[in-house]
Amino acid sequence: MLMRNRELRRFFLLYIGLSLALCACAYACWGRSIALWTAACSLVLGAAVGLFTYLRYRDIARISARIDAVLHGERDLSLSHMREGELAVLTSELDKMVSRLYLTADELEGETHALADSLADISHQLKTPLTSLSLLSELMRKRLMEARGGLSPQDVRDMIDRLRVMQGLQERIRWLISALLKMARLDAGAIDLARAEVRAEDVVRRSAEALAIAFDLADVSLSVEVQPEAAFWGDEAWSVEALSNVLKNCLEHAGRGGAVRVTASQDALACRIRVEDTGPGISEEDLPHIFERFYRGAADDGEDARSSEVDPCGMGIGLSLAQSLVAAQGGAMRASNVRDANGAVLGARFDIVYFNMNV
Repeated sequence: MLMRNRELRRFFLLYIGLSLALCACAYACWGRSIALWTAACSLVLGAAVGLFTYLRYRDIARISARIDAVLHGERDLSLSHMREGELAVLTSELDKMVSRLYLTADELEGETHALADSLADISHQLKTPLTSLSLLSELMRKRLMEARGGLSPQDVRDMIDRLRVMQGLQERIRWLISALLKMARLDAGAIDLARAEVRAEDVVRRSAEALAIAFDLADVSLSVEVQPEAAFWGDEAWSVEALSNVLKNCLEHAGRGGAVRVTASQDALACRIRVEDTGPGISEEDLPHIFERFYRGAADDGEDARSSEVDPCGMGIGLSLAQSLVAAQGGAMRASNVRDANGAVLGARFDIVYFNMNV
């Protein structure tokens, strides 16, 4: 093992060469006996140097093995066996460095949990007044209905419309708070994702059931085609959340009388879920940015372009949240347009890929 070291090879070759040269000089100047004594001294000195080198490299190998163990998760460098010397000084400094790194990691983990707790507290504090506001709006609506006999029909309609706007805004704020909280927890690494076998059929079914009423009210048809054996390793609840956001996006842009189609299949590499709609599609300039947080499409006001936001608030975070949830499970998400044989846009397409890795 030691002779694989190029520096050691050079050193021993040089030592052997010098020893032979000294033996030759001793033989030429003082005879055979002196040459033999010179050779014996060279052998003894070489053996001592070799033993010292072997012990030194053995200690270095131990240090390397312990450092490798630390890199693989062990918290103790365990180099207390080292004696005095320059290697002992080095190992002491390494031990200090490892201790400091783990202390920093513990501090960062504590800050992450503190951030998650703070976000949860903020969310709770915001949800409480929003709930109260929602209850007050509903109470106002009921009282308005009771007292509408003293108001003109137009006044009643105006007030009811305003109450509906208020309730809609409350729901948008609630959704926005929930989405921002989830994204912040993802960014902070405070979400514990499960690693279990998930059937694509269950993910699609749960996502569709949650939006069934919304599809009926919007007069948008939803068709599903899922291979029964399609499955992946991940977190079912968060996968449903991601797919639901994509379905919401397609629902909003399919338009009344439109359609949304969901297919799921599995091959040797991955489980693939595809969502397509019959909306106006995604403009080419928006495609590279559609998963960016808070991105609003440059052509949002155009008739033939699609807004890149997904959420009901129009804040452009729904698709970003969906992509983050998929990526957190080791998957990938891509957006494109459905085109006919002539290249005309028939709608938008979202491909979700969960790779077949049980890790």
